[in-house]
Amino acid sequence: MKNLLYIVLLLLFYSCQKQEPASNDIQKLSHQHPIPFSPEGYVCYRSLETLVIDGKDDEEAWKNAPWTNSFVDIEGELKPKPTHDTKVKMLWDDAYFYFYAKLEEPHVWATLRQRDTVIFYDDDFEIFIDPDGDSHNYYELEVNAYNTLWELILLRPYRVDNKHKVLDNWNIPNIKTAVHIEGTLNDPQDEDEYWSVEVAIPWSALEEFAPGGKMPNQGDQWRVNFSRVDWTMKVENGTYVKAKDTATNKTLPEDNWVWSPTGFIAMHMPEQWGYVQFSTLNGEQTESFVDHPDEKIKWALWNMYFQQLQYFEKEKKYTDNLSFFNIPVLEKSSCDFKPVIHTTPNLFEIIAASCEGEGSWSIRQDGMIEFFD
Repeated sequence: MKNLLYIVLLLLFYSCQKQEPASNDIQKLSHQHPIPFSPEGYVCYRSLETLVIDGKDDEEAWKNAPWTNSFVDIEGELKPKPTHDTKVKMLWDDAYFYFYAKLEEPHVWATLRQRDTVIFYDDDFEIFIDPDGDSHNYYELEVNAYNTLWELILLRPYRVDNKHKVLDNWNIPNIKTAVHIEGTLNDPQDEDEYWSVEVAIPWSALEEFAPGGKMPNQGDQWRVNFSRVDWTMKVENGTYVKAKDTATNKTLPEDNWVWSPTGFIAMHMPEQWGYVQFSTLNGEQTESFVDHPDEKIKWALWNMYFQQLQYFEKEKKYTDNLSFFNIPVLEKSSCDFKPVIHTTPNLFEIIAASCEGEGSWSIRQDGMIEFFD
């Protein structure tokens, strides 16, 4: 009798558990990013001379370095083009990863002088570096026209969870930065031309999160992006102040102009950043940027990732049933995308084979994407 009662209670327990709906009982999942996946690419050449970090690009190595494309709005073609031009050059040598940015600006201003304050409250220039491209453990550097710095390490993007993920009480040892202003700082009575930023980040600060824990080799590609924050200003009593909405009396939102757009007003989407390809040539001799077929595999995994999050939001668990998903089709690619999903109630991993050789790519519930043999 006890055994019969136990069996009845067990059946009742399982019948009360939330069952996965049949594939014809729910709407098929889908994810459509606001803009096409088209990250920028840049070939970074070696400098054969010692660079003086003074905010200027007058060395021969800088003259040989190509400019990036002009910055666009962070939402890409969804928004108008920036009103002021911004471009960047990059170089490298055995000691440093170098950046030179030129920001056209008729009215250069800044207020913040204390290091590690929130620099984007001023107009600023920002560098983002994810050396191994796994979307975790990446660097952010912000600088204003006073050459005031804010360096951060992000353990993972802000969107992932509500746990602590930012290391901002951290300074890069031996970093070199300089700002040059073609005009005058904080003077509304004249019109300026531009301000420029030159940065040298030592490899010793970047190797910790780099593939193999070392500086790049010929042909290696790192995920990198840049952002320019630009506030709408007006002049009151001879001083620059942020303009406000006349209806709400709130400060107008800043413009966010970037090298490689994310499609959202959010920089912390490393999967959308550009690619920097390191070359041992010096810029007088050049080479082409290489588009890797596996990047389409990885982008398809991201599409599946966002679909899985949609499923969890509705069902409060993950699914390994591929029939619920719209499987991305790789356009203009000879690669096959055949994902496999593994789940627990609170975790998932989506795996797809590489099309460039042996091994596979995987993405998990916290957005870390990795290659394994």
